[in-house]
Amino acid sequence: MTYTMKLPDVGEGVAEAELVEWLVAVGDEVTPDSALAEVLTDKATVEVSCPVSGVVTALHGEPGDVLAVGSDLVEIDTGGDTPPETSDIAGAADGGNEEGVVGAPLDPPSAGAPEQAAVAATERPDPPPPPAPAPSEGRASAAPAVRRRARELGVDLGSVRGSGPDGRVVHADLDRLIAAGSDRRRAVGAVDTDGADAGHPEPVRGIRRRIAERLTAAWTEIPHITYVESVDVTELERLRAELNRQGEQHGATRLTMLPFLAVAMAIACSEQPTINAHYDHDEQVLTRFDGVHIGIATQTDGGLLVPVVRHVEDRRLRDLAAEIARVTEAARNGSATRDELSGSTITITSLGAIGGVTTTPILNAPEVAIVGVNKIETRPVWRDDRFEPRQVLNLSSSFDHRMVDGWDAAIFVQRIKALLETPALLFVDD
Repeated sequence: MTYTMKLPDVGEGVAEAELVEWLVAVGDEVTPDSALAEVLTDKATVEVSCPVSGVVTALHGEPGDVLAVGSDLVEIDTGGDTPPETSDIAGAADGGNEEGVVGAPLDPPSAGAPEQAAVAATERPDPPPPPAPAPSEGRASAAPAVRRRARELGVDLGSVRGSGPDGRVVHADLDRLIAAGSDRRRAVGAVDTDGADAGHPEPVRGIRRRIAERLTAAWTEIPHITYVESVDVTELERLRAELNRQGEQHGATRLTMLPFLAVAMAIACSEQPTINAHYDHDEQVLTRFDGVHIGIATQTDGGLLVPVVRHVEDRRLRDLAAEIARVTEAARNGSATRDELSGSTITITSLGAIGGVTTTPILNAPEVAIVGVNKIETRPVWRDDRFEPRQVLNLSSSFDHRMVDGWDAAIFVQRIKALLETPALLFVDD
């Protein structure tokens, strides 16, 4: 009997998902919980799991296709057994993945679904041989990010000896393979001149395509206003250095500039709630939020993600620093959940030490404000009738000009500037 696996609902309110990568091929034998495909919805990549045992007979769609929830995904020959109802496996997606690929845990299937899905191997005929068997037995064990990289490099994972746990192929194994190939080419003096000026066109898929779509929409649909102001952080840097010195004795999280900025933003947002808001242009509705949930733009191997620190207004400085470190590391290592990657009300973007003099941040819609941090420089500053060397950074902040006037934007940034330049004010409870 042929069982048609539908694309399950991989997230609340999700109507479609992008097919990132097939994890099986026609002819592969699958069992319950076998990974069938990797799909992307919003900013989370998840693996879709198989609910039945059998042999894959057809795949619907190519990597890069956007499929509607409920559309045909995979056809499986179950060997005559009756497959489970589609409703029993509607949530059959595995959010656990690794190495830079962000997954979101989903609700497990209803109790009893595994028993309904189980099919004994002796009750079905021998499966047809796969059209192109891998050089090694079975499918190579590897994280989605490793499989994607191998596909981009044209490497057959079945031919790679994995050095990870239980023979799992890891990035280091691909690095060694690439290095060995480079050494061989150098040894024979090979020079590849074919298509030297043709470039290397690659389809844009997955998180990178979603980033492109979101930023294009934000830039073309939202009239931005960017306001740049210099901030003297000399006193703040002295305070930060002293707090870090004291914290080292107790193993406390090291303080960066970001938790101080987040506190200042929370104070400024409490005074201008229109800036801690979302704007829905289609509904013509501005939604203000009491809680300040700050997104931290974070560079990962898979692209730019924005994990969220919730209720900044209620957190103490070191707790805030620890939470920023936790959610950004989760985004980088691929363990961030869907909830940790959504729900921000305002965003911070920073390039750290390479932050440049100014930037022009693009809004993280539907938010109406984003604060960009540029690098700290020692500059001559006129103070008390003479120049002094001071540590200064620029804040480059963008606003949705439909909701935030230039005057209001200036007031917001100037309030943050005042708080950072006199850091004692950050800890004063009015």
